Amino acid sequence: MNVRNCRNCGCIFNHMSGPVICPACKEKVEEKFQEVKGYIREHKGAGIPEVAEACEVEAGQIRQWLREGRLELSEDSPIQMSCESCGKPIRSGRFCEKCAANMTRGLQDAIKPRGQEPKPAQNNSGDRAKMRFL
Repeated sequence: MNVRNCRNCGCIFNHMSGPVICPACKEKVEEKFQEVKGYIREHKGAGIPEVAEACEVEAGQIRQWLREGRLELSEDSPIQMSCESCGKPIRSGRFCEKCAANMTRGLQDAIKPRGQEPKPAQNNSGDRAKMRFL
């Protein structure tokens, strides 16, 4: 059991994963997210400061939702976010598509056994010791 204090309200709760906030505060954050999402739909082109003030949410929370990929900047948005790897402008998340693909490829290469190529399946039709379904 991993008992923690909520960073927002100080309440003690059983922490499983994710941010160290209690279920009640998580629900409040989710409600604020839905409010921000609705405001953005109604006021296209609104900037982070405007949305933060109108919805009474910290600008840092909106930036976090952008980094998590829950919100996305429009193509004509004056707000710029940068890829954490190469610095290329992005609309959402932490990495551009190219850097994300490179990291995925690197991780896939890391889990492959070194120096071993996958062996092709052999068809031994002459074997008597085969598994059969009855």
